[in-house]
Amino acid sequence: IQNIGEQGHMALLGHSLGAYISTLDKEKLRKLTTRILSDTTLWLCRIFRYENGCAYFHEEEREGLAKICRLAIHSRYEDFVVDGFNVLYNKKPVIYLSAAARPGLGQYLCNQLGLPFPCLCRVPCNTMFGSQHQMDVAFLEKMIKDDIERGRLPLLLVANAGTAAVGHTDKIGRLKELCEQYGIWLHVEGVNLATLALGYVSSSVLAATKCDSMTMTPGPWLGLPAVPAVTLYKHDDPALTLVAGLTSNKPADKLRALPLWLSLQYLGLDGIVERIKHACQLSQRLQENLKKVNYIKILVEDELSSPVVVFRFFQELPDSDPVFKAIPVPTMTPSAVGRERHSCDALNRWLGDQLKQLVPASGLTVMDLEAEGTCVRFSPLMTAAVLGTRGEDVDQLVACIESKLPVLSSTLQLREEFKQEVEATAGLLYVDDPNWPGIGVVRYEHANDDKSSLKSDPEGEKIHAGLLKKLNELESDLTFKIGPEYKSMKSCLYVGMASEDMDVAELVETIAATAREIEENSRLLENMTEVVRKGIQEAQVELQKANEERLLEEGVLRQIPVVGSVLNWFSPVQALQKGRTFNLTAGSLESTEPIYVYKAQGAGVTPPPTPSGSRTKQRLPGQKPFKRSLRGSDALSETSSVSHIEDLEKVEHLSGGPEQITLEASSTEGHPGAPSPQHADQTEAFQKGAPHPEDDHPQVEGAESLR
Repeated sequence: IQNIGEQGHMALLGHSLGAYISTLDKEKLRKLTTRILSDTTLWLCRIFRYENGCAYFHEEEREGLAKICRLAIHSRYEDFVVDGFNVLYNKKPVIYLSAAARPGLGQYLCNQLGLPFPCLCRVPCNTMFGSQHQMDVAFLEKMIKDDIERGRLPLLLVANAGTAAVGHTDKIGRLKELCEQYGIWLHVEGVNLATLALGYVSSSVLAATKCDSMTMTPGPWLGLPAVPAVTLYKHDDPALTLVAGLTSNKPADKLRALPLWLSLQYLGLDGIVERIKHACQLSQRLQENLKKVNYIKILVEDELSSPVVVFRFFQELPDSDPVFKAIPVPTMTPSAVGRERHSCDALNRWLGDQLKQLVPASGLTVMDLEAEGTCVRFSPLMTAAVLGTRGEDVDQLVACIESKLPVLSSTLQLREEFKQEVEATAGLLYVDDPNWPGIGVVRYEHANDDKSSLKSDPEGEKIHAGLLKKLNELESDLTFKIGPEYKSMKSCLYVGMASEDMDVAELVETIAATAREIEENSRLLENMTEVVRKGIQEAQVELQKANEERLLEEGVLRQIPVVGSVLNWFSPVQALQKGRTFNLTAGSLESTEPIYVYKAQGAGVTPPPTPSGSRTKQRLPGQKPFKRSLRGSDALSETSSVSHIEDLEKVEHLSGGPEQITLEASSTEGHPGAPSPQHADQTEAFQKGAPHPEDDHPQVEGAESLR
């Protein structure tokens, strides 16, 4: 359950209180519900600067617009109540929606009104001048003229004061003039309508107070749960509003305003303005901080009062910074441009997911825009009141963005190098998956791999599963995962985000060598299984032959139970125990007779060492795999590098065992004359257990041999 404050409890209390009020006397109930509805309507109109308006409270956010469309139809078609759809058929109504409107809004209106889809007209956004998320007013006027010439009736226009995606506001003032000219009903919706309660309001949003109707959602703005949405409208004919369903004589419908009535009284005007102002300040704070980050692009229409901030990590890095170099983008084909677009979208999707996990109080959302691609949106007006977002959360969000930028930049720079290394390595195939945010995707091609097939490969899946296990055991900073290929069902290895000190050549070589070793081990196991099976069959045949030979040697009489026992007692048979042993190293059958004769098992042939395909790279202490050596490694002191190598050489020299030292000691004792004082001192030092003056490691075997 979300964190519900006192104002939230007041809103929830309104629902239970409304159930109690509904049990009152009808006359008292009518007066009380009328008073609650009128007071709530008056307060909302005053707070949001909508003079002489009426209010309709509804649970579904789009329901208010559907009722407004019914009101517009009844207002423009006088005979609609009598003739019904025949009036609309003779002169089809047209509803204009912006291309940046909420998805599914037009379909919802057609379903609720019973209109065919051709009655909807989608107005494109600006392409040359202005925001690409604003309605093109000139093109709209051209469309209206064309519809009038075709005998259609322009009915209603839905404008945005804060689009659902990026929060941009249409030119409502210009749209209002156009609607008055052609007699079109203007309806406005959007999150930016909340700023009408503030002291300073931008001119584009302030023009919404002159529209015919507007839909607001005070619940998310103020952090009020279970509060209905509100549609404010202006109309003088109460009969038409009643037919359209905007007004009702039922007390239960009027009691919808009770939760909002209680919440508004609890918060007061100052509390309402403070919450909306706090959300706008959070947006401004994030926007100002993101301006200082050179690798983030902000999509903001009005820098002074936009309550929505949309940003994304962009690919072209500036040349001024020596650390983050610009990525050259030459003249590319459309497919290459689309691939680069998808790659950058994958990185922004990863960035948004990481930020949502690190700063959950920010309320970020990841969305896909048609022109810009994948972006991250921060809309505190819809989330701050519920999540309790503070200024410290915004600062933490900016810090997290800055910490993720080096990884994003280095991953972009290492992608091409990773691709080249994979293509130059035998046995590896580079898989182009633009939706993966890491440095790349690779697939190991085993000997039985069918390159033309797109079906799943069980042997390849087994090899990649073992490869994933081996790579995870290395405990590197990289993340690995396996999954099907982007365009087929074959298993692939996905390599995650990388830092700038990543050694791509070592990574690719390790992947190839490890996969090759897993394949060889798998083949060796299969061959060994076949050899063992054949050896068992051969041993059974030989043992059966040996048994038959034994029967022939002993004779038939010895096989009779009583007679055989008497013969064996008088003339026992000296028979050797014969069996077969299987030498796994040589892959051959051998007799067990030497084992019983010499009471010892033969040593056999020493198996050759298992070949290792991976090249071992000498690392510094504490250095993780797939990391380049530090630039200052040449400046290491002799005590930290040279002495370490000398110690390793001494250990290898002393690993010869006590035999070598014994030979040296015996040669010394055989020399004529007394030992030198130095030798005596060394002998005394060994007897006392002191270390050799020329060696840091005590040698007990050496001391015993010298004595």
